[in-house]
Amino acid sequence: MRIFADENIGTTVVRSLLEEGHTVSWVVEGVRGSKDPRVLMDAMEANSLLITNDKDFGELVFSHHLPSAGVLFLRLHNLSYPIRAKHVCAIVRTEGDALLGHFSVLTPGGLRSRDI
Repeated sequence: MRIFADENIGTTVVRSLLEEGHTVSWVVEGVRGSKDPRVLMDAMEANSLLITNDKDFGELVFSHHLPSAGVLFLRLHNLSYPIRAKHVCAIVRTEGDALLGHFSVLTPGGLRSRDI
């Protein structure tokens, strides 16, 4: 799967996704410091799922109606980085392309998604 990782996604998550064979573009290695609308547009142009810890992307998608290929918003703050990586990899593995076209929120309790 093609993934665009926001700069707030930790190295552990990015490495784990790469190890599972996903194509990952990480803002840290490309356009660090980009404003959120630019990050969303870059992910859209790459037809990639944006993975972020930043709730502002919900406002950009739903209130400002900016286009998106799909967003996976992580609400895993109280988990260690290795456990976060396991949750993210598991959901990407099981849901895959079904995450595209949705704004999804991943919590320790599961996944909820809304069409965008």
